[in-house]
Amino acid sequence: MPELAMIEAPSVLGLRPGGVEDLPAALLDAGLRDLPGAVPGGRVEAPAYDPERDPETGILNGGGIARYSVALADVVGAVLARGRFPVVLGGDCTILLGNLLALRRRGHHSLLFVDGHTDFYQPAVEPSGEAASMDLALATGRGPQVLSDIEGRGPLVRDEDVVAFGFRDSAESARAGMQPLPPSLRTIDLEGVRAAGAAMAARQAVDWLSAGPGSGYWVHLDVDVLDDAVMPAVDYRLPDGLTWAELETVLRTAMSSGQAVGLDVTIFNPRLDPDGRIAVRLAECLRQGLSALPDRV
Repeated sequence: MPELAMIEAPSVLGLRPGGVEDLPAALLDAGLRDLPGAVPGGRVEAPAYDPERDPETGILNGGGIARYSVALADVVGAVLARGRFPVVLGGDCTILLGNLLALRRRGHHSLLFVDGHTDFYQPAVEPSGEAASMDLALATGRGPQVLSDIEGRGPLVRDEDVVAFGFRDSAESARAGMQPLPPSLRTIDLEGVRAAGAAMAARQAVDWLSAGPGSGYWVHLDVDVLDDAVMPAVDYRLPDGLTWAELETVLRTAMSSGQAVGLDVTIFNPRLDPDGRIAVRLAECLRQGLSALPDRV
């Protein structure tokens, strides 16, 4: 296994303070710190949280998220430059922007977006202005410029270089008025995963991402992609979802291709896991997935 740089990114700027900021410590203590090849990758502290929605953009903490994305990109970029595999422990889903910014500075990459939600809201219909519900839209260049064009490099990833995988929020997001996913963005929803089987669906996603002209793909994991029955420790719950075995299969398939260049983990809330059992199981799931990485990245 290559060296795994464990980067702590406990930002809640795109959500709210309430627990996900404890994710890095919980997962490191639950076993990630002891993975073969694991080394400290640094910690990126977020600016102060502002609970007031910006009247101009309609987003909470837009400027703070932009600054945080630059700081996180610096750390992720330094890890990549050393030939290490970054494992970025959030935090909310807006940490994706910093991770993709690090890759965008280096060239052209793709994204495997494993999430129970599609996170494609526009500010006008997001009830609270939380950018954690907009991160995929922002990453593909949609939304206020402060976040959709960070450093003038937007979009951070092109529609055709994204696979949204495992989501199950289509009916809910349509009712809320979320903008539809563009046809140029490939999708395999939960129903599609079940129809094909997790292994075949993941292989299809990896084949799509590997066929493009880029230099590999980032893997974004929001743990609410898991079945609510086994992962209740999230702030926005939905019925159904992937099993642990299915998620392990997806991660192993994504890592074993030799094309994965990094992974982030978001939204797990340790305060909703008082005995720590879910953290231990999640750490084991990640270990199973990361163990499939080839010796050289």
